Amino acid sequence: MARFSDEFLNELRMRCDIEQVISPYVNLKRRGKNLVGLCPFHNEKTPSFTVYPESQSFYCFGCGAGGEAIGFIRRAENLDFTEAVRYLCDKSGMVMPSDGFDDSLSVKRKRMYEINKEAARFFNSCLFSEKGKEGLEYYKSRGYKKSTITRFGLGYAPNEWRALLTHMRGLGYSYEELYEANLANRSDKDGKISYYDSFRNRVMVPIIDVRGNVVAFGGRVLDDSKPKYINTSDTLVYKKSLGVFGLNFAKNSPEKSLILVEGYMDAISLHEAGFTNAIACLGTALTSEMAHLLARYAEEIILSYDADEAGQKATERAIGILGSIGMKMRVIHLSGGKDPDEILKKYGPERYRSLIDGAANDIEFALLKARDGFDLNTSDGKMKYLEKAAQILSKTRSEITRDIYSSRLSEELQVKKEAITARINQISRMNTRKESQDFFKKAPQQNISESTKTALANSTNIRVVRAEEQLIATLMKNPDYYRHIEKIVSAEDFSVTLYKRIFSMITEKIKEQRSLELTFFSEELTPAEMDTFVKITGDSTKIGSSLRFCEDCIGVMKEEKIKASEKPDLSTISDEDFRNLFKKK
Repeated sequence: MARFSDEFLNELRMRCDIEQVISPYVNLKRRGKNLVGLCPFHNEKTPSFTVYPESQSFYCFGCGAGGEAIGFIRRAENLDFTEAVRYLCDKSGMVMPSDGFDDSLSVKRKRMYEINKEAARFFNSCLFSEKGKEGLEYYKSRGYKKSTITRFGLGYAPNEWRALLTHMRGLGYSYEELYEANLANRSDKDGKISYYDSFRNRVMVPIIDVRGNVVAFGGRVLDDSKPKYINTSDTLVYKKSLGVFGLNFAKNSPEKSLILVEGYMDAISLHEAGFTNAIACLGTALTSEMAHLLARYAEEIILSYDADEAGQKATERAIGILGSIGMKMRVIHLSGGKDPDEILKKYGPERYRSLIDGAANDIEFALLKARDGFDLNTSDGKMKYLEKAAQILSKTRSEITRDIYSSRLSEELQVKKEAITARINQISRMNTRKESQDFFKKAPQQNISESTKTALANSTNIRVVRAEEQLIATLMKNPDYYRHIEKIVSAEDFSVTLYKRIFSMITEKIKEQRSLELTFFSEELTPAEMDTFVKITGDSTKIGSSLRFCEDCIGVMKEEKIKASEKPDLSTISDEDFRNLFKKK
């Protein structure tokens, strides 16, 4: 069977979120960053079926079924790999390649990356030319140093109708390609199609993905004309629902948190001031897809949206989305300025750092917002606020969190803590009953082949098996480690046959600079083999993260291999020597 191209499978993976694929079959409930439910592939009363949004995979600790979106549909609908791909294509609106393998999408995507890169170079060169004098002055007025302008590849689109088009046409790119990249618009007058630049008389900000590819652009006007901002629409290489500015830099910050601001100009200003973990959403509010992406790179999100009404509404929405995936978060109260840039200009980085240090968590923010609407000097105001507070606290599963805030409310409002706690628990029980009434659609049952037992059949040392599993899992999460260990480990060092294959597949993809998403393994591995693969890679919180950890795993594998080589061949040993083996202490 012909292999589907990586580009096609990646597009399908991006369109088919694992939670959305599984939800029609399983009633999923949030548990921290993950989701759990009753497994559709075997009978159970206690949920053991776990979905990992971060790795876009699922695993059942009851029956051992595991995989990603395609693997789930294969089992749920009793389909082979190609049929499952076709099923998901139909659901997501994608066109199924007629012959299985189609590299035209890959070629087109690569071409669009090149177009965006050349366009970024053009805008940057214009900024430092006579045409871009006004744009350069704008950046300087925001306090950006030349090093910051260079680092972010900032530029300027001349106040001309076809400046970019003329330049790009000279490099051999067609009007249609530029139109599809959203760098050109077109008009049809009297049956004659004409093209013109999408961005004119704007400072330009290239949007770069985590792999370093220019995928889109943002353009800001220099006067009061509308619209103030124009951003690239969805293209073959860019999706607004996944667009995060600055993540290519912020992911390498020593901070374990990400500061989320409204616009890319604020993010750049924060980087200029030393806050290298700042990022911004692009042309849209925070989405669930963005939240899952950010969860891969940070333990905590610090929300720093504008102080106006729109910013506060966006903050509340972001809290809901981040909370739904179990993400830790805090909210900055911007006192003394309408946005981060204004705070930095007025008071400097030290003030903004103090705002971060004093940022409220999501519960404190919600309680403060609720408090604003009531007069706590009246009995009626106290009762209404406490009811609202109880609603807020009922949403957290942490008994410690409930106890802390119940105590605070009791002391502040002079109300018995027991009464507050009782109301919180009552609301929580009501919410639980409501959730349990949701309809559970059970997928067709089918037998699952044994996986883990088969995979481990060739090994008798569980310590070595665990080392092999952890090495594979860590390498999946940190493929850049391979260049450090490729000379000290190979597939032949693995004792488990399946792990030899998986390690070979991983290293081959790394060498070819291909993606290591689980989807790209699901065609080459059987469902039973994917069960094992997902079991050892699904939960990223249980995976090592350091290069030293990889080296330690390799050390365990090598040590056992040496011991095995020193053991005598019992098929050729004499009877006397065999008996002597048992006399040794």
